[in-house]
Amino acid sequence: MTASCDYRIGIDLGGTKIEVAALAPDGSLRLRRRIATPQGYDASLAAMVDLVRGVESQLGGSGSVGVGIPGVISPATGLVKNANSIALNGHPFDRDLAEALGRAVRVENDANCFALSEAADGAGTGQHCVFGVILGTGCGGGIVIGGQVLQGRHRIAGEWGHTPLPWPTAEESPGIPCWCGHRNCLETRISGPGLARDCDGPQAQDARSLPARAAAGEAAARAALARHADRLARGLAVVINLIDPDVIVLGGGLSNMDHLYSELPGRLSGYVFSDFVHTPVVRNVHGDSSGVRGAAWLWPAPPA
Repeated sequence: MTASCDYRIGIDLGGTKIEVAALAPDGSLRLRRRIATPQGYDASLAAMVDLVRGVESQLGGSGSVGVGIPGVISPATGLVKNANSIALNGHPFDRDLAEALGRAVRVENDANCFALSEAADGAGTGQHCVFGVILGTGCGGGIVIGGQVLQGRHRIAGEWGHTPLPWPTAEESPGIPCWCGHRNCLETRISGPGLARDCDGPQAQDARSLPARAAAGEAAARAALARHADRLARGLAVVINLIDPDVIVLGGGLSNMDHLYSELPGRLSGYVFSDFVHTPVVRNVHGDSSGVRGAAWLWPAPPA
């Protein structure tokens, strides 16, 4: 980033929408807008360029640009990999966008951006090691240590959704096929569609009604939510065993299910390899703004 940058611009590139936000040097939000994601790689690039130009036209000056994508840039090829927005895969996205904008850009996985946002000034503020979880259409994770995203050798650190469900029961084995080619990935069990299918059958996709149904006394919904909480606890216990984070922050649509925050702490103790478990599991602060805010946080703050 050069001294000419007056604010930080973040872009959250999703399968259905592109969101842009500009943060002031103190982290406060100056502008935020979103558009529908156009079809095709070139059209998405052009839309992001237009959004950045629009922000700078409205605010004046110029901004650094960070982008969160549902995938990663491979350190081996320089091309996007693992993106469920498949139009991105196989493209040198960071180089193409940098060339189109005429400046350097920083690109990170969207779950890493979520974790960075919450670590910077959200639910993980002041904590050294933050594990951020996205529980939505898919399932992902990001690790922030000392205010920095942990990328890892292959840029897949925190790719928790594509690890196997720990300690599976007989009924949970051999597991559900995952789009990644394996079976019984956590994503197939604890994502929104995974929870919906567990309760309402293989064609179900939407779990949003389950807490209300459980509260109304529906036995099937209550049982599905209990299984989901236990599976999530098993998945998080492995994270605690590996990196022992100071806090776990939940995001995505399922993070709005209030019962998780009362049930998870008690369930974790049965799986974590410790005589006591005090890891806080908390709701995010910034909601669906976390991704775009975290993308902006990929750059240091300009001088105030």
